[in-house]
Amino acid sequence: MEKQYVDKNNDEMSFAAKVALIGLFGGLIWSLVGYFAFYFNFIRVGPALALMPFVLGDWKDTYIGQLVGIAIISVLSIGVAFLYKLLLQKINKLWVGIGFGLVLWLLVFYVLNPLFPGLKSLNNLDMNSIITSICLYALYGAFIGYSISYEYAEQHQNA
Repeated sequence: MEKQYVDKNNDEMSFAAKVALIGLFGGLIWSLVGYFAFYFNFIRVGPALALMPFVLGDWKDTYIGQLVGIAIISVLSIGVAFLYKLLLQKINKLWVGIGFGLVLWLLVFYVLNPLFPGLKSLNNLDMNSIITSICLYALYGAFIGYSISYEYAEQHQNA
């Protein structure tokens, strides 16, 4: 009788594929939440903010521009997830992911602000937009960070 060995790596998705999916769905989910926050006037800028550096016409200010912005954010989020994997995957704490999201918020709203012509400076944004966007970025960071750290811990626990 021959023993059959099952290679665990062939049966499960690779860690890199999981990171990519976490990034894709994290960007999709939280940019959709951002669109709803924009639609209900909790925030002044929607997902179409991702299109602002490019001169594409007035359509980017419509709901189609918001949907294209959601798609772009979802794809860019894959890179953000791999950045988290590279820097912080071994730390399985929720606060690290929240901090990562807050650093991303500072990067977009403070450092990269000149690249987005439709985005007012922090001094000129209303308090609802600031608080809502900080919360969205913190939740996005928590989702990305904790999901990746959890998968990393699971893989190394079973190894």
